[in-house]
Amino acid sequence: MPITNQQAAGHAFLRELYGDAYYPGHVLDKGRAILVRLCERIEAERPDGLDALYALTAVATEEFNVLEAEFDEAGSEIETVAREEIAGDFAFVASAYGFADADVEELVAGREW
Repeated sequence: MPITNQQAAGHAFLRELYGDAYYPGHVLDKGRAILVRLCERIEAERPDGLDALYALTAVATEEFNVLEAEFDEAGSEIETVAREEIAGDFAFVASAYGFADADVEELVAGREW
């Protein structure tokens, strides 16, 4: 299902990480796919408030938790720069879908990275 939100559809997810050779592109592609799926789920489920949005971001956060092992296997990790970029993209998604008041720490509350 293609993203219909023009802001989200035109966003370069994880852009800063793609510009750094420390982060393997094939793993970043999986991270980007997580964020795209989050957008698709928001569009499909249309959360009616922050609690519903946080439930969707919790699933995406868990996917990043699992992806962390692939970063490790590739000689990389989700460290400070990556954490900030990923969390920033979660905040971007929330804002793009009308949840500008979402707390970024709540969006990624279940993170292990």
